Amino acid sequence: MADSALIGTPAGTLRRDGPSRARRRERASATTLGLRTVALFYVTILVLVPVCVLAYRALKPGLGAFFTSLNDPAAQHAFQVTAVVALVSVLIDTVFGVAVAILLVRYRFPGRRLLSALIDLPIAVSPIVVGLALVLVYSPTGWFGPFEQSHGIVIINAKPGMILATVFVSLPLVARAVIPVLEQVGTEQDQAAASLGAHAFTRFIRITLPTIRIALAYGVVLALARCIGEYGAVLVISGNISGQTQTAPLLIGDDFQNFEQDQGYAIAFVLVLIALVAILLGAFIRRRQKRGT
Repeated sequence: MADSALIGTPAGTLRRDGPSRARRRERASATTLGLRTVALFYVTILVLVPVCVLAYRALKPGLGAFFTSLNDPAAQHAFQVTAVVALVSVLIDTVFGVAVAILLVRYRFPGRRLLSALIDLPIAVSPIVVGLALVLVYSPTGWFGPFEQSHGIVIINAKPGMILATVFVSLPLVARAVIPVLEQVGTEQDQAAASLGAHAFTRFIRITLPTIRIALAYGVVLALARCIGEYGAVLVISGNISGQTQTAPLLIGDDFQNFEQDQGYAIAFVLVLIALVAILLGAFIRRRQKRGT
């Protein structure tokens, strides 16, 4: 009797809990399906449809006209300027982004929180405002204008100013990709190497860099995509001079203003392809990073 009661109680409990667990699973699956549907609808309307329309409009005149638009001297020069500005900006972002990340994670100093907030400032400020601020500082009538003129330095309406604007808007991407990894790893290995007599550069090459390489690669990819597509800040500070300081995004704007839409669609389609490659590469890097952790 006692044994049968003991045996019967769990079975009864299982019989009572079984339907409730099944209902919870059904509700969870229904919620997941609903969220997936909303996300898919959002991505389709805001991303996939515009990209498909852009690809259709770019290839509608034919492949011959598409490549003719890309081989135009103005387009070729715009791509060259974009590549130079983007690559130099990413190099600067990498150096200063890693330096700022190490400074914020491994050192305590007055103004640390202010520096951390200033890193995120480009994300909150409009690129147009960034370009205007740089013009007010580096123009001939700006703060550093007399110094630039006396030393023959040209920043406004030139590539140095375009690089400054691009670096300003893309620097947070590298720093914010590296900081979480440094915080997770800690400073034990670095302190142990320092106690054994390793110099700072040696510790960076043998300990820090291998630790952050995947996160750094992810930040560099995002920064490169951001630099290639920058429009607002570069528009203000470059002067948008055709054949001199005109990047690919700026040329697209001029093409639509001048009713040369076929070339504008072709250049925009190339930039979209570059962005898609960057997104896929970033997703691959993130997957490797998760497997590593």
